[in-house]
Amino acid sequence: MIRFRRTLLLLHVLVTGGGGYFGSRLGRKLVSQGMSVILVDVNKPPCDIPDGAVYYQSDIRDYSSLYKVCEGVDCIFHTASYGMSGPEQLRREQVESVNIDGTNNVINACKERSIPRLVYTSTINVVFTGEPIEERDETSVPHVGCAKTYSKCVSFSEMLSCEGGGLLRTCSLRPSGIYGPDERRHLHRVNVERRLFIFRFGDPRARMNWVHVDNLVLAHTLAARALTPHRSYVSSGQVYFINDGVSVNLFEWLTPSITVSHTFKIDKARRELGYCPKPYNLVDCVEQYLKTRQHRTSGLPFNLLHRPLILLLLSGLSLLLLILFSQN
Repeated sequence: MIRFRRTLLLLHVLVTGGGGYFGSRLGRKLVSQGMSVILVDVNKPPCDIPDGAVYYQSDIRDYSSLYKVCEGVDCIFHTASYGMSGPEQLRREQVESVNIDGTNNVINACKERSIPRLVYTSTINVVFTGEPIEERDETSVPHVGCAKTYSKCVSFSEMLSCEGGGLLRTCSLRPSGIYGPDERRHLHRVNVERRLFIFRFGDPRARMNWVHVDNLVLAHTLAARALTPHRSYVSSGQVYFINDGVSVNLFEWLTPSITVSHTFKIDKARRELGYCPKPYNLVDCVEQYLKTRQHRTSGLPFNLLHRPLILLLLSGLSLLLLILFSQN
């Protein structure tokens, strides 16, 4: 009887960004919980698609395609985004088309398909201005009015009207930097920066939060269940900071960054969602990544192993020559 009630909460779910590191991990977890899962992404998932899941290669900016795959869906996890970090942030047109137009398509598909639940993966960037933030909660920091992260600032209404008179209930999660097994973006950055840079800028005491991918998966499943009558719709219209519940010193990981503290409380997620992050060690993940990296590159030629350093030296030489010529 308990299992029957549990599966009634979410039967058929869709994950946008299902080909990404987090989205694919979330999809696998949902399948393991007995859900029927649709993964939607322009890129294929990094691992084999598990039984109980189906992958559609599609762009959320293509509304007709998105509308078709949403048939019969009970809940959407909207994890897809573009340009939230790295050089992609400079591609403003693509950032806005994916994060704004794509997100609006997801909302409209929910309304027209009468999908009652939508869990939105936001980011702490919506409140981080570069000024120090220390142990703040969801009510004490305002959104940033930045075009790059506009869609990540979307404030969902508690209830949106759907076709047929139903209601769409939504919530938004704001994770910190994601790490975990086989994660590449953050761990590669840590690896390169720790080896190549010796200069440090900012407050050496600066701290930030991280979130293990499995803790973030847990938060999403809890948030979705909290959008149901079984949990009295407690997460409807709410936003939650999500991290591991601990902070680390920034200078141990992102050496060359101009850094200030940005840490956030997760009390609200603990209280309303029942979120209790498991203890993971960022150091262990970094060390495991470095071992894997060393194994993969042990047979590569010198120029490939040292390409980042060579590029850095060439950039520095070019800057020096530019300065010398400008003075003549």
